[in-house]
Amino acid sequence: MKPFLFLLLSLATAVAVELEAKTFKAANGQEVLYRFAAPASLDKEKKYPLLLFLHGSGARGDDNKAQLRHSVNDILQTAEKLKQPIFLIAPQCPKGGWWADPKKRPTNASDPSTLLDNVLNLMEETIKENAVDPKRIYITGLSMGGIGTWSALAKDPDLFAAAIPICGSGDPATVKNFTKLPIWIFHGDADTVIAPSGSQKMFDALKQAGSDAKLTMYPGVAHDSWTQTYNDIQVLRWLFAQTKKHTCDS
Repeated sequence: MKPFLFLLLSLATAVAVELEAKTFKAANGQEVLYRFAAPASLDKEKKYPLLLFLHGSGARGDDNKAQLRHSVNDILQTAEKLKQPIFLIAPQCPKGGWWADPKKRPTNASDPSTLLDNVLNLMEETIKENAVDPKRIYITGLSMGGIGTWSALAKDPDLFAAAIPICGSGDPATVKNFTKLPIWIFHGDADTVIAPSGSQKMFDALKQAGSDAKLTMYPGVAHDSWTQTYNDIQVLRWLFAQTKKHTCDS
């Protein structure tokens, strides 16, 4: 009987969490496909964290499914272990697109370069329409999504309470925009897709600017440095413990 119960528990854990398929139509007409998760039950007296997840280049498309292939369920299951109900947004980047052009410096949120700006607008709408705690809004992304995470911080640093960029790269000149933001960076030191120097240079720039940012460089790990990160309960415990000291609501 015990092995049978163990099998049932294992199967239950392996079942993917169902996220609602939604579409956000931006003011410029662009449609952003995304998946949305909300706490199973809401206490009317409480507000809950919101996490933005940006996928890597292999999940681009128009099926509104591929972005769930890696990590989203790991994040939700780890949050459940922490008994931390969350809202989660997982947008999908279209084929051939980028969250941010890795060859160009990100500018401010008024720049008409579109996709990431519209994702940030989606975030703002979600905050207004749901019981989101404005002091506990987080962002994380892997690979291309790690690049997007750095760009989002440069565009709208006041939106977020903390960030976890994984195996990405950014422009060190932008760190002045978010030196006070809690950031934990992850990368594998054997990564040949995006060089570890991509994260190292951002960390070095942050430290030079007086930031308390943290860097974990996994020894011997190649490009997939996200699986162990999102399955590490201590990482998400750290993330959900971060609270913005002030809000920019007016």
